[in-house]
Amino acid sequence: MSGNAPDASGLGHAERDFSKVDKRRLIAALARVLPPASLLHDPEDLRPYECDGMAALRQLPLVVALPETEAEVADILRICAEQAVPVVARGAGTGLSGGAQPHRFGLVLSLARFKKILQIDAHARRAVVQPGVRNLAISEAAAPYGLYYAPDPSSQIACTIGGNVAENSGGVHCLKYGLTLHNLLKVRGVTMAGDVLEFGSLALDAPGYDLLPLVTGSEGMLAVVTEVTVKLTPRPQLARCVLAAFDDVVKAGDAVAAIIAAGIIPAGLEMMDQPATAAVEEFVHAGYPLDAQAILLCEADGTPEEVAEEIARVRALLEASGATEVRVSSDEAERMRFWAGRKAAFPAAGRISPDYYCMDGTIPRKRLGEMLQAIQAMERKYAMRCINVFHAGDGNLHPLILFDANRPGDQHTAEAFGAEILELSVALGGTITGEHGVGIEKINQMCSQFATPEILAFHRVKAAFDPAGLLNPGKAIPTLNRCAEYGRERMGSTRPPAHPDLPRF
Repeated sequence: MSGNAPDASGLGHAERDFSKVDKRRLIAALARVLPPASLLHDPEDLRPYECDGMAALRQLPLVVALPETEAEVADILRICAEQAVPVVARGAGTGLSGGAQPHRFGLVLSLARFKKILQIDAHARRAVVQPGVRNLAISEAAAPYGLYYAPDPSSQIACTIGGNVAENSGGVHCLKYGLTLHNLLKVRGVTMAGDVLEFGSLALDAPGYDLLPLVTGSEGMLAVVTEVTVKLTPRPQLARCVLAAFDDVVKAGDAVAAIIAAGIIPAGLEMMDQPATAAVEEFVHAGYPLDAQAILLCEADGTPEEVAEEIARVRALLEASGATEVRVSSDEAERMRFWAGRKAAFPAAGRISPDYYCMDGTIPRKRLGEMLQAIQAMERKYAMRCINVFHAGDGNLHPLILFDANRPGDQHTAEAFGAEILELSVALGGTITGEHGVGIEKINQMCSQFATPEILAFHRVKAAFDPAGLLNPGKAIPTLNRCAEYGRERMGSTRPPAHPDLPRF
């Protein structure tokens, strides 16, 4: 085994060198299993695949394959395994961490043609779909049966269920209804060796190791998803949204903690600071109070009686926490308008800044106000604006750092700003990602989050599925060498930073 490959234990001490991949040989082999229209290799055809939603990172792949069947996926993976070609699976390309960035010496395996809803079983409340099906399309197909698919990322109009599985996506209603993992029954996928595996079961439990949670959120590093069975949820009889305004971000954060401490699990609980509400209001006219330092959106759903009781309890807690204004949506149109503003936060940022850098960390709910104050100090330190939207109920942060990539040094400064937010998230007892994944963007901060034994365990899991390290290499899990280099850069030491409660190496 070469010095650049993972060693026998899968520890991955060095980055692997794929520069010797033979493009002509690869294309010739793929042409034997794919029709010409399913194989792209001219530069102008490759350009649409050069990045995901993290557009700051761009790289053309050698080849793009667009299979239509699971058998074709298996054939492609076997060919790439035989020729030691790295493979990056791709859905709609809406990811925000560089997880679908191509490898310059590799193949992009697009699942765009896997877009069939294979079954809606209203009695069992489940749907079987291919990975290229859009998140929202599942709910649209289930609507005639009074059902829907609960996880609702802001990109749900475009993002695909395969990508949701890869990142374990959430959304504004994940507090009550869970992340992607909590709404899955079974996932079918193909390993790098071309073997077809099924994870999970239609039953409440399955024999053997519970590998469904392992594959969900694995960022395309263990297997290529080809079929997903999801749970469907009955639509509630009624939903109402409470909008609360606060003159202080700490009070808003305390209100979130008070709601959860009272045993209330809202359908959604979101927070936006004043710069975010100002940007959104100009864009969608949601009716947000522009003088508030922060607003909360809290939704109750269920029967009319349940909703009325929960709204009354939430209103009392908000007022006790110092809310200066509390509004309850009067009808479905107003409820949707409240949420339209929150879901439009990202495009609204794009209207007020040439570029923005979206972060994704998670902290304990009780420290939301503390984090917002720290970000305000970072704005002064880096001389950059930042607007903040939070999945407040589960402490998931989405700071949007505004910058201009055409201005020399701005992108580097924005990245440093974002890295400091992530480092602080870990220091406050949180994590470096809530739902966007690690990808390339946060791979250095993995060295802050985890100590050596844990990183080695991650590499061993990766090696169990993909011994040669060909699926999405260089993403999500840092090598020990990378951590040592990051430690020198950040700490002036060969020892990478780690959470203080974890063992260090």
